Order: sequence, then C-alpha cells, then structure tokens
Amino acid sequence: MMSKTATISIKQNEKSGIPQGSPPDIPKLMPGGNYIKIGRDSAKSTYLLFAPPEEEVGVLAKYLNIFKKHHVNLLHIESRPSTKMPDLCEFMVECAPSGNLGGAIEDIKSNSQYLQIISRDYKDNKDTVPWFPRRIRDLDRFANQILSYGAELDSDHPGFTDPVYRERRKYFADIAYNYRHGQKLPHVDYTQEEIDTWSKVFTQLKTLYATHACKEHNHVFPLLEENCGYREDNIPQLEDVSNFLRDCTGFTLRPVAGLLSSRDFLAGLAFRVFHSTQYIRHPSKPFYTPEPDVCHELLGHAPLFADPDFAQFSQEIGLASLGAPDDYIEKLATCFWFTVEFGVCREPDGLKAYGAGLLSSYGELQYCLEDKPEYRAFEPAKTAIQKYPITEYQPIYFVAESFEDAKEKMIKYAATIPRPFGVRYNAYTQSIEVLDSKPQIQRLVSNIGSEMSILIDSLKKL
Repeated sequence: MMSKTATISIKQNEKSGIPQGSPPDIPKLMPGGNYIKIGRDSAKSTYLLFAPPEEEVGVLAKYLNIFKKHHVNLLHIESRPSTKMPDLCEFMVECAPSGNLGGAIEDIKSNSQYLQIISRDYKDNKDTVPWFPRRIRDLDRFANQILSYGAELDSDHPGFTDPVYRERRKYFADIAYNYRHGQKLPHVDYTQEEIDTWSKVFTQLKTLYATHACKEHNHVFPLLEENCGYREDNIPQLEDVSNFLRDCTGFTLRPVAGLLSSRDFLAGLAFRVFHSTQYIRHPSKPFYTPEPDVCHELLGHAPLFADPDFAQFSQEIGLASLGAPDDYIEKLATCFWFTVEFGVCREPDGLKAYGAGLLSSYGELQYCLEDKPEYRAFEPAKTAIQKYPITEYQPIYFVAESFEDAKEKMIKYAATIPRPFGVRYNAYTQSIEVLDSKPQIQRLVSNIGSEMSILIDSLKKL
C-alpha cells in the first residue's frame, strides 16, 4: 500500500506503551528531551560496495584498519565474487552513522578498484545512490518503516469512533508487522460482519465487470473464483491468491502494516512483490473507503497481476525506481497512479478499465467510461507530471493501447532516469543485478545468446 501524498506527518500512537507484536521502534522521550529509537535503526545505515586492487593476504584487515582509524562502527560485512570483475572479490559493508564516515570513504576509494555508496541519507553526498533492496529478503528491512500504522485512523474515517473496528484494525496491522519473507502468509478468520461487507462490494462490482473491465481481468477473474475462493460469502486468503499469482507470473503478495513511502512500495514491484492490506472497510459505508483495503487489493489489483504483460509492465515501474532521484520517484508514482490504479485501455469495442481503483469502485467504474472525463494517450513523460485529486473521481484518464505498448514506453522512459547503472531482475536468485561494468554486461549478452539459440532451435522443430 503506497502513500498518495508527498508530505505525510507521522501520527502519535494513542497508547503510551508498546504492545506485544506492535512496532518496537516507536521513539521514547528520554531525560533531557532527546528522542532515541529502541534497537538498531537500519534506515540510517550506509552501504559500501568495493573491490581491492588485487587479491592479497590480509586485504580485509587493511580495510578494517581504515574503519578503525576513522572510528566507524560496522554492522555487517560480507565478501563475495565481484560481479564487475570476475577475477576479484568484493566487499559489502554496512556502516553505522558513527565516526568520520566521509574520511573512511575517501581512504577506501583511493585503495579500491571501484566504490559504490548506497544510503538513505544520499542527499548529503552527490556520489551516493539512494538505498534500494538487492535481494528479495531485503524487503524485510523497510516493510515496517511505514508512514502510518494501519491501526491509526483519521478523525473523518468511518470507523474512527468504533472501538471494535479500531481493535480489529490493530489486529491486522500487528500480524502484518511481524511477517517476514519466507514465512507462510498470515491466515485471517474474518468475522461475519466483515464477510457481509465484502459480499456487498463483490456482488455489486461483478455486475459491471463483463461490460466495463478489460479482457485480461475478465479472463482471470473466473480462475480466481475457481482456485482462490472468490465468492460473495468468502473473503479469499492472501496465501491462496499469492500462490495462484506465483504460478501465473511469479508475482506474490506481501502483507503490509500501513502506508509505505512511494520509493519503498515501488521497490517491491521490482521483485514482483505487491504489498497488500488484509483489513476491510468499515461496515457503515461498504461502498466507500478512504484507503486501500482487501476489497481494493483482491478485486482491483490481484486479477491483473496474473496477466504476463501487465505483470511485466508493473515490474518495469518498480525497476525504474531503484536508485532513482527523489523527483523521479514522484514521477514514477504518478505513472503508477494513472496506470495500475486508474488506467483505462483501448479494446476493439471501446475503452475498458484496468486500474485497481476503478475495478474496486462501482461508482467510478461506471463514471470512467461515460465520456464525462477527459482521455489522453499514455505517454510516461507527460503522464508523470500530471496533477490529480485523491478524494474525488479523476477528471483525466490516460489510455494505454495495450499492456505491451505501455511496457515498451515505460522502458524507454526509464532510460531517461539519471543513475550511473542499469538494473536487471534475476528470477533464479530473486535478486537485483546492478549492471555497471563491461565484463558483467558481456556475460549477460552471452547468456542471452544461449537463450536465443534454444529459441531458434525450438522454432526449427515446429
């Protein structure tokens, strides 16, 4: 679940203590008025990736002495074969915000073949790349660095004065907060009231899908009913839907405890991971929700992630975000808004909806195809700077000719993002490969050549 505003204030927790299973790093006021965070704050770590000029005995000790000299504490260090220079090893070091880190970086730079700096405090150093996850388990690092906890509700929320609903929201937030990659997705026993709310939304939306939803959505939806328990009297479990998506396109769902920043949310898409809520809207207003809920995620988003072209398009937005400057993160988030959330596409019999915000809203699903709004062709460079409202129907929709066409346009747009490397997702290792050296790219070209040979040989046999 991604935040929809650029500036969001972090709310205070209503309870003074920290309940079991709730965020353990809520700031506590200490004597003297200083705030400290409990435990290690990995968000402030700086990562250094470097390789020695040559293999030699004691090279690690040499680097460790540099950190010691500048009083820099190390939180993690590992060595591995260099992806840039196959004959060398490289070190990945996680540094705490201590000592003279700048001095250590200069010394390491002068004693290394290359040095790459990755940090969330990248604005202080023009040579630093914004931190981004390299392995799928790295998503654990920011999954709980949320902008607001899911149990916190604004005063105008339909459930704000409902203590039972608030406690239920806290339950959903806590189980998501404690989830880690590799674990089975948490099973939820929904109440009858929650199922009744789902039933109203599910039944009403189904009456429009045949005429208003894109063909890809209408192709997948019956399969979800058959395989994942999509019924008016049952709220599907994330585990079942995630397993179905994995079998179709490799996409998976991951529970989230609250709103993520745009940068963190988009990074998940690079791994074909979609951060999804499990709670449901307040029963007093079954056809309205001020934030994404399980109806929005499972009825709007999930079906399209089973389509290969749409899955690839969504991943391209995520890959484009890795290491991108802040202004481009905002632009990519806007592209996401006008496509994955509120996109329409052209089909032989007219425009159809494919955005999750449309497919999960009965009112806007009707409105978006009534010729009342303005329609523009999807061009990422133009779409990325278009302003939009978040509390009313969209006055402008961007039209994709096809998901394949939208994907190709997004790839071209990503090439304009200023970053000193390219990125590629390795599905075998579920990791991001940073492409910034000729030997590395030459190996990749060789691998692609082998794959092409297999395809050509297969074509000859047809």
